Amino acid sequence: MIAKILIVLINFYQKYLSFDRGILMVLAPTGACRQTPSCSEYTKQAIKQSGSFKGLISGFKRVINCR
Repeated sequence: MIAKILIVLINFYQKYLSFDRGILMVLAPTGACRQTPSCSEYTKQAIKQSGSFKGLISGFKRVINCR
């Protein structure tokens, strides 16, 4: 249940807020993500594979290491 809610929130972020596809694209017209897949997509995949807690931890580590 929590995993589904987290994925819905990530989908909302990706569609409406992200630097790559959302409204924040105005601040970074060429896109802000240097990694493939993006951190939000990576987190979504990690949640699906490992569950809510481990997936969020993996996604958080990825965002922290982003430069």
